[in-house]
Amino acid sequence: MGYIHPTADIDSTATLGDKTYIWQNVQVRAQAIVGSDCIIGKGAFIDFGAVVGNKVKIQNYSNIFRGVTLEDGVFIGPSVSFTNDMFPRAVNKDGSLMDISDWKCYKTLVKTGAGIGAGSIIVCNNTIGKWAIIGAGSVVTRDVPDYGLVYGNPARLKGYVCPCGNKFSIGPTDELNVKLTCKFCDKSIIINKK
Repeated sequence: MGYIHPTADIDSTATLGDKTYIWQNVQVRAQAIVGSDCIIGKGAFIDFGAVVGNKVKIQNYSNIFRGVTLEDGVFIGPSVSFTNDMFPRAVNKDGSLMDISDWKCYKTLVKTGAGIGAGSIIVCNNTIGKWAIIGAGSVVTRDVPDYGLVYGNPARLKGYVCPCGNKFSIGPTDELNVKLTCKFCDKSIIINKK
């Protein structure tokens, strides 16, 4: 059994999984899907039709806008914001206020186990690979590979991380497929460096 704080605003057409905890002032809009065993922190916003998998943690004041899909086990740090419009405008060329039919919603996919650090901005139309880590305060403007460690503005690939969170040691190599073994948990993965 989960919990929904009395100040949360959950649309009647949203779907919430079992054992999900929703804290103060969270808003979950129409047709959003939130899986089981999730924790949605204070003031988070989950937009119309957004999809949140199972065992996802969304920290305080993060914005998960329409077009975003978070797979299972994703971590979203505090004040992370996703975008969904590549050409943002408030009005049409004739000066009329734009509505939902006047622009295209671009999608973003965050794959299983990825972690996004506090205050990061994820520009739409990108994919964040499984078990990737986005450093705090980053601006992600391109795809992030599986196990990739990126940070900065714009975020750049700085290495690779194990699902346990520790950075792999990797030297220069011309090989396309590199086997990496974590010195902390002994897990091995194959990185495709194409």
